[in-house]
Amino acid sequence: MSYKALKCGIRFKPPAIILLYEDVSTGKSRQRSMPIRNFSKFSDCSRAAEQLKNNPRHKQYLENVSPKQLERLYILLKGHLNGENLQVSLEGIRRDETLDPEEDLNKLDDKELAKRKSIMDDLFEKNRKKKDDPDFEYNVEVDFPQDGPIESCGWDEESENEF
Repeated sequence: MSYKALKCGIRFKPPAIILLYEDVSTGKSRQRSMPIRNFSKFSDCSRAAEQLKNNPRHKQYLENVSPKQLERLYILLKGHLNGENLQVSLEGIRRDETLDPEEDLNKLDDKELAKRKSIMDDLFEKNRKKKDDPDFEYNVEVDFPQDGPIESCGWDEESENEF
Protein backbone atom coordinates (compact mmCIF):
# COMPACT_ATOMS: atom_id res chain seq x y z
CA MET A 1 0.00 0.00 0.00
CA SER A 2 1.17 3.48 -0.81
CA TYR A 3 0.00 6.65 0.91
CA LYS A 4 0.55 10.32 0.09
CA ALA A 5 0.39 12.74 3.02
CA LEU A 6 -1.73 15.81 2.26
CA LYS A 7 -1.90 17.67 5.59
CA CYS A 8 -0.58 17.12 9.07
CA GLY A 9 -1.83 18.82 12.22
CA ILE A 10 -2.25 18.47 15.96
CA ARG A 11 -5.20 18.12 18.29
CA PHE A 12 -4.67 19.26 21.87
CA LYS A 13 -7.50 17.47 23.70
CA PRO A 14 -6.99 14.55 23.70
CA PRO A 15 -3.46 14.97 22.29
CA ALA A 16 -3.07 13.43 18.85
CA ILE A 17 -1.36 13.98 15.51
CA ILE A 18 -3.97 14.19 12.75
CA LEU A 19 -2.88 13.17 9.25
CA LEU A 20 -4.92 13.73 6.10
CA TYR A 21 -3.64 11.38 3.43
CA GLU A 22 -4.55 9.96 0.06
CA ASP A 23 -4.57 6.25 -0.63
CA VAL A 24 -2.75 6.18 -3.97
CA SER A 25 -4.22 2.84 -5.10
CA THR A 26 -7.85 3.95 -4.69
CA GLY A 27 -7.46 7.74 -4.89
CA LYS A 28 -9.55 8.26 -1.72
CA SER A 29 -8.68 10.85 0.91
CA ARG A 30 -8.69 9.64 4.50
CA GLN A 31 -7.90 10.93 7.97
CA ARG A 32 -5.74 9.14 10.52
CA SER A 33 -5.57 10.06 14.19
CA MET A 34 -2.37 9.02 15.98
CA PRO A 35 -2.73 9.43 19.76
CA ILE A 36 0.17 10.92 21.69
CA ARG A 37 0.88 9.01 24.86
CA ASN A 38 3.49 9.50 27.58
CA PHE A 39 4.31 13.06 26.51
CA SER A 40 4.71 15.79 29.12
CA LYS A 41 5.89 19.37 29.18
CA PHE A 42 9.37 18.05 30.04
CA SER A 43 9.64 15.63 27.08
CA ASP A 44 12.12 15.97 24.22
CA CYS A 45 10.20 16.96 21.08
CA SER A 46 12.73 15.69 18.53
CA ARG A 47 12.93 12.30 20.24
CA ALA A 48 9.13 12.01 20.42
CA ALA A 49 8.83 12.89 16.71
CA GLU A 50 11.44 10.28 15.82
CA GLN A 51 9.64 7.63 17.88
CA LEU A 52 6.32 8.39 16.20
CA LYS A 53 7.87 8.28 12.74
CA ASN A 54 9.48 4.89 13.48
CA ASN A 55 6.38 3.41 15.12
CA PRO A 56 5.40 0.31 13.07
CA ARG A 57 1.69 1.24 13.20
CA HIS A 58 2.23 4.69 11.69
CA LYS A 59 5.46 4.30 9.72
CA GLN A 60 3.89 3.75 6.31
CA TYR A 61 1.62 6.79 6.70
CA LEU A 62 4.40 9.14 7.85
CA GLU A 63 6.98 8.29 5.16
CA ASN A 64 6.37 11.58 3.31
CA VAL A 65 6.13 13.74 6.45
CA SER A 66 9.40 15.38 7.48
CA PRO A 67 10.71 14.84 11.01
CA LYS A 68 11.00 18.63 11.41
CA GLN A 69 7.28 19.05 10.79
CA LEU A 70 6.46 16.43 13.41
CA GLU A 71 8.88 18.10 15.82
CA ARG A 72 7.13 21.45 15.28
CA LEU A 73 3.79 19.85 16.10
CA TYR A 74 5.25 18.40 19.31
CA ILE A 75 6.65 21.84 20.20
CA LEU A 76 3.14 23.27 19.81
CA LEU A 77 1.78 20.57 22.11
CA LYS A 78 4.54 21.22 24.64
CA GLY A 79 3.69 24.93 24.61
CA HIS A 80 0.02 24.08 25.17
CA LEU A 81 0.95 21.87 28.12
CA ASN A 82 3.02 24.76 29.54
CA GLY A 83 -0.03 27.05 29.34
CA GLU A 84 1.07 29.13 26.33
CA ASN A 85 -1.46 30.13 23.72
CA LEU A 86 -1.03 29.09 20.10
CA GLN A 87 0.33 32.44 18.87
CA VAL A 88 3.11 32.50 21.48
CA SER A 89 4.12 28.93 20.58
CA LEU A 90 4.14 29.70 16.86
CA GLU A 91 6.23 32.84 17.44
CA GLY A 92 8.72 30.77 19.47
CA ILE A 93 9.03 28.27 16.61
CA ARG A 94 9.59 31.07 14.08
CA ARG A 95 12.22 32.64 16.33
CA ASP A 96 14.04 29.33 16.75
CA GLU A 97 14.02 28.62 13.00
CA THR A 98 15.40 31.96 11.86
CA LEU A 99 19.00 33.08 12.03
CA ASP A 100 20.21 36.27 13.65
CA PRO A 101 23.21 37.55 11.64
CA GLU A 102 24.54 39.35 14.73
CA GLU A 103 24.51 36.22 16.91
CA ASP A 104 27.92 34.94 18.00
CA LEU A 105 27.91 31.23 17.11
CA ASN A 106 31.14 30.68 19.06
CA LYS A 107 29.24 31.11 22.32
CA LEU A 108 26.63 28.40 21.61
CA ASP A 109 26.71 24.88 23.00
CA ASP A 110 27.01 21.91 20.63
CA LYS A 111 23.28 21.19 20.42
CA GLU A 112 22.32 24.79 19.61
CA LEU A 113 25.18 25.09 17.11
CA ALA A 114 24.05 21.92 15.34
CA LYS A 115 20.52 23.36 15.16
CA ARG A 116 21.80 26.63 13.63
CA LYS A 117 23.94 24.71 11.11
CA SER A 118 20.93 22.63 10.13
CA ILE A 119 18.94 25.81 9.50
CA MET A 120 21.82 27.15 7.37
CA ASP A 121 21.98 23.91 5.36
CA ASP A 122 18.23 24.00 4.70
CA LEU A 123 18.42 27.63 3.59
CA PHE A 124 21.38 26.85 1.32
CA GLU A 125 19.55 23.93 -0.32
CA LYS A 126 16.45 26.07 -0.81
CA ASN A 127 18.40 28.86 -2.56
CA ARG A 128 20.86 26.70 -4.49
CA LYS A 129 20.74 26.81 -8.28
CA LYS A 130 20.62 23.35 -9.83
CA LYS A 131 21.46 22.31 -13.38
CA ASP A 132 17.79 21.76 -14.16
CA ASP A 133 16.70 25.25 -13.11
CA PRO A 134 15.66 27.50 -16.03
CA ASP A 135 17.88 30.40 -14.92
CA PHE A 136 20.96 28.23 -14.31
CA GLU A 137 24.19 29.55 -15.89
CA TYR A 138 27.44 27.64 -15.94
CA ASN A 139 30.73 29.36 -15.00
CA VAL A 140 29.44 32.82 -14.15
CA GLU A 141 32.15 35.47 -13.69
CA VAL A 142 31.32 38.61 -11.71
CA ASP A 143 33.43 41.75 -11.31
CA PHE A 144 32.75 43.36 -7.97
CA PRO A 145 32.91 47.17 -7.80
CA GLN A 146 35.66 48.70 -5.71
CA ASP A 147 34.59 51.46 -3.33
CA GLY A 148 38.03 52.97 -3.03
CA PRO A 149 41.71 52.39 -3.59
CA ILE A 150 43.02 48.89 -3.07
CA GLU A 151 44.79 48.60 0.25
CA SER A 152 47.86 46.45 0.41
CA CYS A 153 48.33 43.94 3.17
CA GLY A 154 51.48 42.63 4.80
CA TRP A 155 50.62 39.21 3.46
CA ASP A 156 50.77 40.46 -0.11
CA GLU A 157 54.35 41.65 0.13
CA GLU A 158 57.11 39.32 -0.86
CA SER A 159 59.62 38.46 1.82
CA GLU A 160 63.17 37.23 1.73
CA ASN A 161 62.40 34.03 3.61
CA GLU A 162 60.06 32.45 1.09
CA PHE A 163 59.71 28.72 1.15
